[in-house]
Amino acid sequence: MNSLDKTSSIQDREAFVAKQLCRVDGCGPNPLLGKHAKMAESPYAFYRGSAQLFYADLQSNRFHLPDCLTALPLTCVVGDCHVSNFGFITEEGSHGDTVIFAPNDFDDACVGLAGWDIMRFLTSLALAGRYAQGIKAGRFMHDKTRTHKPVVNDEDITEAMAGFIQQYVTTSKQLCDDPDKINTAIENIGPGTRLTKQYDKACRRAAGGREFTTKSALAKAVYMSEDGLRFLCKTEKFTPLAPHYYKELEAAFAPYMDDKIIDIVQRNNAGTGSVNMARYYFLVGPDKPHTADSFSQCHIVEVKQQREAAPLYYFEPLSAVNRLNPAHLTARCQRKMQRKPDLLLDEVCWQQQHYLIRSRHHARVRIDPVDVTMGNKSVNGGFVDYARWCGQALALAHARGDRRSIRFEQAVCNQVTGNEDTLISAAWEYCQQVTTDYQTFVRALSNPETLQD
Repeated sequence: MNSLDKTSSIQDREAFVAKQLCRVDGCGPNPLLGKHAKMAESPYAFYRGSAQLFYADLQSNRFHLPDCLTALPLTCVVGDCHVSNFGFITEEGSHGDTVIFAPNDFDDACVGLAGWDIMRFLTSLALAGRYAQGIKAGRFMHDKTRTHKPVVNDEDITEAMAGFIQQYVTTSKQLCDDPDKINTAIENIGPGTRLTKQYDKACRRAAGGREFTTKSALAKAVYMSEDGLRFLCKTEKFTPLAPHYYKELEAAFAPYMDDKIIDIVQRNNAGTGSVNMARYYFLVGPDKPHTADSFSQCHIVEVKQQREAAPLYYFEPLSAVNRLNPAHLTARCQRKMQRKPDLLLDEVCWQQQHYLIRSRHHARVRIDPVDVTMGNKSVNGGFVDYARWCGQALALAHARGDRRSIRFEQAVCNQVTGNEDTLISAAWEYCQQVTTDYQTFVRALSNPETLQD
């Protein structure tokens, strides 16, 4: 390729990336858009905020899934599968006390190829590891990390990829041998592991845990006012609502709650890919007067605007199920993929937009990529262990898409076994593409007019 052709190719890619961002975010790279500011933090953050680009590359044949992945039967998939979309949650939303490790974000869930999730996760392992390396080298910032900590190297990342694939296949084989294992989950993390601290934190914050009244998601979001429990409003997370808008929300969503609505606020700047979507928190529980006992019966319900799942603009014909409205599809897939879904999980159309209704877990503990890529435990096997736990949790979630047979699990065993090197090579290839796109994105933020669609 001569220099002119190379320049043209680079410009074509820049325009392609800008077009995909504009389709979802309403503009090309823009430093004034909060979502794009988050995405500029690192290639990993860019990857989290641009899931549509992955599917655009697949649809346009700029990137290919290995044949062993395209041969798998359709199932329910996470859609935006990456390192930070796994964590500790309480089953049944805020109505249960069992803490498990599992996928924790289904905003882009749909019926599709399990290979999408597998490849997106493998790529995220590479990007998370490279993010840690960049922090160590001073290229990226992280407010809770010291640069003297050891970080995973590329060999560790490759080992983690292999561990993820191997555990995904192993779990599928176990389900073939004993289909009743579909009802299992990762319920316990032993002492001394890289995630022991996060697991213990989740257990302490679950209902009945010793930190429930001080550190749970509920406790950190509310306070006892003279008029009873209320959301904290002097915070960047929450914005009070105008009285007339409060009443509109209350009237629209009260039928979907399981108790009285005590307070409503707007939730700000949550997530990365969906940071620009409307989101409200409802405090639900017994009526006034409020006491310590009534506090324990309260919970938070999230009402969140849903956009079309990332893959569907490109692959909608794969299943008729994907024609459901975005919120209905998310709720349906979440119910299938979780062992014990949230007891409060619904959807509604309000003001011509689709909203997902779900209870917030009291003990939702997310995994920051630096939690598993930096520190002695991470470099001494912790990162690989984490990848294996994710492989197990994802295999269970995918298998639950069809609880009547083991057809999916058998296909995994037949197709994926022995193809680890092919998958790992493809993930590293796409990691490099994401990194290049990120660099172009950051440059464009200083001159967004050049890449507007």
